[in-house]
Amino acid sequence: MKKNKWISDPAHSEVYFKVKHLMISTVTGYFKNFTVEADTEKDDFTKATGIEFCAEVDSIDTKNPGRDNHLKSADFFDSAKHSHIKFSGTKFSGTKDKGTLTGNLTIRTVTKPITLNVECGGITFDGYGQEKAGFSVEGKLSRKEFGITWDTVTEAGNVVVGDEVKFFAEIQLIKQKETQVENANIVTGKQELVAD
Repeated sequence: MKKNKWISDPAHSEVYFKVKHLMISTVTGYFKNFTVEADTEKDDFTKATGIEFCAEVDSIDTKNPGRDNHLKSADFFDSAKHSHIKFSGTKFSGTKDKGTLTGNLTIRTVTKPITLNVECGGITFDGYGQEKAGFSVEGKLSRKEFGITWDTVTEAGNVVVGDEVKFFAEIQLIKQKETQVENANIVTGKQELVAD
């Protein structure tokens, strides 16, 4: 059976994370540059394959340039050596409306399995005749388990950065026509954004 290729629409997608600061408030950060891909054979995504996510570390934005530079440094993501974060889906369990997606997340040199909660907003056509699918995704992880162990404590004894990171994504995928798939593979080298 012929597979359908879906690729994220950057104008209608976002990926962001939340982490505790001083354990009293939450800071939000975004990855402005990322891609999502998936392949389907059915009219829904219950049997989707080739689910790939890749974010460019240097595109991180927490609305504070100094903090962004610190996050890109060797204390955290070390973007000079590890320019991308990658997730590869391995199994989806659930219905066409919601379920869990299991896969392998790679940050820096560490790859670990994680499970994400996924809700499908539906599949429809936009005003240009493009078929689109929408998803809300959320999950959480321990940053220290992925080798991001930097920490410090204030004089008052407060931890500056929490260990648990919650992350969220609002993703809109565009179903590709055959010519679009061929062109995407040529331009991006078949989306060769890989975790270093």
